[in-house]
Amino acid sequence: MSLPEHQDFAVQPVNGSSARAASLSNGVTSGATNGVTNGGVNGVANGVVNGVRNGLTKTLNLSTMNPTQSQKPRMRSKTNSAKIEGEPRARTFSRDANGSSFPRIGRPVELLRHSYDVVVIGSGYGGGVAASRMARGGQSVCLLERGKERWPGEFPTSFKDAATQIHVTGDENASDERSVPIDRGNPTGLYHLMIGEGQNAFVGNDYDRAEKMLEPETYPENLPEPLKLKLLREQTDLVRKYGRKEGWDPKFYRVPQTTKFADGRNSTGIEMKASTLTGQDSTGINDGSKTTTLVTYLADAWNWGAEIFCECEVRLIKKHPKEGYLVFFAWHGSRRDAFKEEMLHDLMWVHAKKFVFLGAGTLGTTEIMLRSKERGLPLSDRVGQDMSGNGDLLAFGYNTNAEVNAMGHEDPNPDNPVGPTITGVIDCREQENPLDGFVIEEGAVPRALTHLLQPLLLSLPGKIFPPSLTAVEKQQQKLAAWKSTLLGPYHAQGSLARTQVYLIMSHDANQARMTLKHNKPALEFLGVGRQKHLEKLNDLMSKMTNSSGGTFIQNPFYADFNQQEITVHPVGGMSMSVDGTPEEGATTQFGEVLTGKGNEIYEGLIVVDGALVPTALGVNPFATITALAERSVAAAARKKGITIDYDTVNGPIDPYGNPTYVPSPDHFDDLAAIKKAEAEIDEARAAGKAGTIFTEVMKGYIHIGDEIDDFEVAFDQARSETADAHFYLSVHAWDTNELVSRADHQAMLTGTFSNGMEGSPFMVSRGDFHLFNEDHHAPDQTNLTYDFDMIGTNDEVIHFNGIKVVNPTVAFSISRTWQATSSLYVTLSRPEDNHSIVGKGILHIGWHDFGRELSSFDALGHNFRLRLRTAASFLQYFTSQVATSFLAPLTSLQWPTLQYPGEDPYKKIPPSKTFSPQAIDGEVTLMKMWEPTGGLRDGEKVHDILFVPGAAVDHQIYALPTIKKNAIDYFTAAGYRCWSNTHRVGKTPLAHKHFTVYDARLDIAAALSTIRLAQEQQYGSAPEPIYVVAHCAGSIALSMGLLDGTIPASWLRGVTASNVFMFPRYTPLNKWKASLPVHLTDIYRRFTGSKWFDCTSKKSDAYTQHLLNQLLRFYPAGWNELCTSVACHRSELAFGRLWSHDRLNRATHDQLDRFLGGCSMTCLDHLVQMGLHGKVIDSDGCDLLDEDHLQKLQGLPIQLIYGTENAVFDPSCTLWDYERLRQKFGEQGYSREAFKGHGHLDCWMSETAAVKNGVFDVVRRKIDEGFDRFMSRSRKNSRRKTVGNSMTTVVNGNGIRRV
Repeated sequence: MSLPEHQDFAVQPVNGSSARAASLSNGVTSGATNGVTNGGVNGVANGVVNGVRNGLTKTLNLSTMNPTQSQKPRMRSKTNSAKIEGEPRARTFSRDANGSSFPRIGRPVELLRHSYDVVVIGSGYGGGVAASRMARGGQSVCLLERGKERWPGEFPTSFKDAATQIHVTGDENASDERSVPIDRGNPTGLYHLMIGEGQNAFVGNDYDRAEKMLEPETYPENLPEPLKLKLLREQTDLVRKYGRKEGWDPKFYRVPQTTKFADGRNSTGIEMKASTLTGQDSTGINDGSKTTTLVTYLADAWNWGAEIFCECEVRLIKKHPKEGYLVFFAWHGSRRDAFKEEMLHDLMWVHAKKFVFLGAGTLGTTEIMLRSKERGLPLSDRVGQDMSGNGDLLAFGYNTNAEVNAMGHEDPNPDNPVGPTITGVIDCREQENPLDGFVIEEGAVPRALTHLLQPLLLSLPGKIFPPSLTAVEKQQQKLAAWKSTLLGPYHAQGSLARTQVYLIMSHDANQARMTLKHNKPALEFLGVGRQKHLEKLNDLMSKMTNSSGGTFIQNPFYADFNQQEITVHPVGGMSMSVDGTPEEGATTQFGEVLTGKGNEIYEGLIVVDGALVPTALGVNPFATITALAERSVAAAARKKGITIDYDTVNGPIDPYGNPTYVPSPDHFDDLAAIKKAEAEIDEARAAGKAGTIFTEVMKGYIHIGDEIDDFEVAFDQARSETADAHFYLSVHAWDTNELVSRADHQAMLTGTFSNGMEGSPFMVSRGDFHLFNEDHHAPDQTNLTYDFDMIGTNDEVIHFNGIKVVNPTVAFSISRTWQATSSLYVTLSRPEDNHSIVGKGILHIGWHDFGRELSSFDALGHNFRLRLRTAASFLQYFTSQVATSFLAPLTSLQWPTLQYPGEDPYKKIPPSKTFSPQAIDGEVTLMKMWEPTGGLRDGEKVHDILFVPGAAVDHQIYALPTIKKNAIDYFTAAGYRCWSNTHRVGKTPLAHKHFTVYDARLDIAAALSTIRLAQEQQYGSAPEPIYVVAHCAGSIALSMGLLDGTIPASWLRGVTASNVFMFPRYTPLNKWKASLPVHLTDIYRRFTGSKWFDCTSKKSDAYTQHLLNQLLRFYPAGWNELCTSVACHRSELAFGRLWSHDRLNRATHDQLDRFLGGCSMTCLDHLVQMGLHGKVIDSDGCDLLDEDHLQKLQGLPIQLIYGTENAVFDPSCTLWDYERLRQKFGEQGYSREAFKGHGHLDCWMSETAAVKNGVFDVVRRKIDEGFDRFMSRSRKNSRRKTVGNSMTTVVNGNGIRRV
């Protein structure tokens, strides 16, 4: 953000900033007045341009005035800058109280809002003015700066540090279409060298270019005179002699500069320190004395609520579809440069509702507008034209007779200081032709370059040696050169200590142009230096140098880049039009951008930097730019009716604290999200926490539409439609310890998502990223989730939910592990429309992108040790999570626990009553009843449903407390009275008595009889038929009771048989187990000595059970069904896999011991025999499917349902039932429904059973159909004869029982 104060920016206008501003104002005013009188609008513009040219060149020659008077700028009085008695003193900008960090007025990009009233591009002269004034005008302001924020103390002092801050771009052969522009180095660095054809430009990305608030001062007379200033003063006589021959008279004086020579508060309220006179301006002053725009305009803007974001390189501007503009930028933070191609193409954006002020510098602004034009924004053909190098020259007076001391140093001798980079000027502008005018200033070489300068200067060609040197003098010069080479650049008798740096600004031909080649800027200077004028200047400087016994050396770029010059003050490219038309310029007199159609402008799109200046100025241009920016911003504010508060004076500003003013909440619609993110960031920073960042790119296909539910199908469909999609997101965990220890493992997402939808690219701000958080919808599964609202360029909000699924299915497989961690299942929805589905698909990470993602990883902290510890913590957590799934069969087993999480998170309604039906053989079981909770009309009769569970389970499979809506919830809400009995082979103590499934039919008959009696008692009429839903062994027992007549079919309205009915046929694995020569039940009896198999186990069990538990880790349930639950493993051995794991949520799977019981060997043997026969048989092995038995099912509607992934009974077994019934009784009354992806018990125990068209819906439609049919018949037959049987019912104290 803040860049160094090097010589090209430190050069002050010869007669002071206020004098120049006044000249500009006078020139503009008089020109505009004359224009109104003589030529209307065009005359005004013409007058303004002429005023800028004349008022800032010729009229600034105030040589007839006393220099000591003419140099005094009109500035705010020192009482406004010095400390005021009684006021608190703000902290100076060094490190904070703990010595741990520098202040930051820039905000993390994670806090960027999607829209502002004003967006300012760049933090230089014009950008600082625009941000400050618009913030003082009560507007919400966003400032985007390409560079990083740097405060005094953070600037490089060595070549190693400075080298990392150089960015080189451009094209040496810009006019050759075959040449390719280069782009090397650090794009957010302090220094930018643009190679051009004819001339090169060297600029900075800093805040030190503004002038009005910088309070310039001349170098004090009471301080030791720098030797380089003394030499320049002495050389003035020679220049005067030279000038008189040409008809001009130079003047020497000390220039006003933006350096503080005494401690005190500056005009903005920031505490400043006195200069230590280091000469380090070129790479950055670390002593806190430089009055840059960072501590003036930008600090003021921040104090008035402007939000500043660094490392944001604006690339182009587009019109917003509704109002204002979209500013697209590349964010260089969070190591996003690991994906360089995506960084420059997948651009982030911000919406400017009223204004965009372009202050990115001459080169930056021109590049932005050229690219904007290339991408469809109509502009004048003069964009990129009429550029100038401002006549800049750089040269050296090497190895003079006198000590110069121009080598910068962090700790100079106070009696012999280097001084500021520039302290004096030889003003040679008062000439007959103003374009022949120039200024010569002395400079300083920053310490970072001093050790390279000696070999560089010695190697350069084109030296002009002093004439008539004696042999002794030549030897002395050689000796001085050796001293600098061997003893370093600071040796007082060395050649470098005797070298003067010359900085010249003059006028060039104003014929440069910038173009884009391969989307990179190419700069071409034509007729740069006006060759004869350049030769004159070189001749003058060589005479100056030779007169001091030195060797004149032209600038290094002149020698190394084909005799090309270098400029540090490029101007133009978006120059103001003389007549307000696009034929003569790119902007109006106020910097408003022309559309290219007549005098039509883009309202609110305004240039406020050097790109606006139409010609070389011959002096440092920053005061000119500041004055133009102030004028343009004021005009824009007036046009919009904005009142800028120029009068309120800031109190002391503490850059470590908070701004004094903030924009009105009316400006923003995302305050809650911003406040939450701010609190998280501030808390981590205040505690000195270490963070983690990395960036990720994922690409794939997303189908737009809601008709496809399956992700894979949607992906294939989108690929056939070439509907590609990708995101470019950065993850930032502000506190890594929180990330790895919190239950949700949350971090923050920032970036873009792009696809073919209208509004793309979508901005992602403050999104939620969860790293391996537990999936409550699946057992032993962790997810990497991406969840956020994103906003499109059309202001539409789309919700993005993406999940990477990591579970034991990846065990021992590198390919499956990679597939799991690199595949993101994406759902897009509209939050404003009840999250209606917009699209689905899958995104993937490629190997190349994964490598770049790893390179983007970084640990953040105040010191290396903290960063190392943070990186280790993150990587340990990440690898341990992956290893848990990769080594799942070998990890710790999950044992039953007495503490169940949540217990009853969904607050289920308890049973209304409990009954104890007694079967004909005297065995008593339990049955629960739930009254309906909805779905009934007044006076309507309640219908009954009996839910029959399978073996080793009870009513809980239908009344499961761990899912949001279970079967009992669903059907009671639909108006049905629900009953569920636990028969003798279920989860009940009776199961230990060695009953068979055939015996359980008696309990079902008792339960039905109990319900019928309850109906009689409630309605005083004959009981009506009951609908029965039966699962697994309960369904088999029901079929056997119907077949042998124990249960009259007339008692039933209909049956839903779940997964099996009359033909229990096993899956291949279960069939293999049943077919073993020695039955598993016999092996178990001998191995454990027990006739009971418990599906659960405890740590206190016998070692034989523990051994079995360990062996069952490797039960061949399939790679997709691995888990660590002891109960799950043991139930698989007894019955086969009871569910598809992805259908069970974590709470259910973690508490299987609550829902599973056990089974006797007798029951298991009976089940084995039926599986081997493939049909129902009684306890003695007798067939129950002969024609006589089957006839008892006539007229009974039967629905058969099954899970396609059933691993207990083969899914085809219900097909046998279906075909046999239709063959016997015809097609009517029978149906068979498949549920894709479901297994066995999860048909009832999964959350998906309650979804639309899920198990519950399908079963309910069949039940509704049965009762509707019954009611229709009842209306026709007012009196119905009740079918009885030989049994009677009595009521005792324990409830209803059959006898």
